[in-house]
Amino acid sequence: MNSEPMIKLGGRQVGANQPTYIIAEIGVNHNGSVDLAHRLIDAAKEVGADAVKFQTFRTEDLILQGTGKAAYQTETTGAGSQYEMLKGLELPFEAFKELKEHCITVDIDFMSTAFDPLSLDFVASLSPTCLKWPSGEITNLPLLRQAAKTKLPVLLSTGMGSIREIATAVEQLPNNDIVILQCVSNYPARLEDQNLRVLPALQAAFGCPVGFSDHTIGPYAALAARSLGMSVLEKHFTLDQGLPGPDHRASIEPKDFRHMVDILRQLELGLGDGIKRAVVDEQQIKSVARKSLVYRHDLAPGHILTEEDLCAKRPGTGVSPDKIDLIVGLPLTKAVRSNTLLELADVR
Repeated sequence: MNSEPMIKLGGRQVGANQPTYIIAEIGVNHNGSVDLAHRLIDAAKEVGADAVKFQTFRTEDLILQGTGKAAYQTETTGAGSQYEMLKGLELPFEAFKELKEHCITVDIDFMSTAFDPLSLDFVASLSPTCLKWPSGEITNLPLLRQAAKTKLPVLLSTGMGSIREIATAVEQLPNNDIVILQCVSNYPARLEDQNLRVLPALQAAFGCPVGFSDHTIGPYAALAARSLGMSVLEKHFTLDQGLPGPDHRASIEPKDFRHMVDILRQLELGLGDGIKRAVVDEQQIKSVARKSLVYRHDLAPGHILTEEDLCAKRPGTGVSPDKIDLIVGLPLTKAVRSNTLLELADVR
């Protein structure tokens, strides 16, 4: 409906009644290789993504040395510290300038999540389509206040977050258009943990579009989210789930990403605008499937019609049965025969 909240991302209107804005999250799936990052941009464009998203950070500003890994990171990358893992996945700032230019060349939107103040300043200097806010930084008030100064739109992921924490984060962003993304911070995340019915509740609570940062395997959660008002979808993207690295296992490969996009676009055709109306193609069916008032038996002129004198039969080309209360009690102007359509000229 027209009252649905909307914002603008790049050249697109984004809201529940608009086509889903689909982000291929490359994140750190480049494995520290700028060449692989470029290949991922091209692949994302080919499979129908509207945007790609990277992660920009300076490891020494993000994490203390010796910090342990999450369980899924140990499973996918083995022993060692989180610091060591991220240091191997860090790209220099100059690389992101190249990646942004590549995105312009192939006509796909660019964004990158920043995890520290220097990285945030740098990302903002690239004029990204928006700032994608990570779930882990939703309580980082100083960084949120820095983001507010950019006045860029913010896609706010809410994994691990409470309503109170979301509200506090939103309060820090008075100068920014916001999309709130439902998210479960697990990799991969279980379908049964997604709580997608929170999407309309978040939209009602905060008055802004909502979306879904999807860490599940397969397209199913995204499809359900679209029917519940999702306007933005972010999904981890990889060329090969078997590549080394923390996020490939929870990512989607190009063929399956394309399939997901195609299904989403078909689904959107069926969602409509929420206004109940008959469509053009129903008009011919209407005359066949609906019924008209028909005389049950022969009746003489002057007979006062009762409900028992009438029944409803196909086709629907005569007087509709919903007009029966206007017909009962009127006298016939002529003799009529059973199993013939009632006509308005028959009564006065």
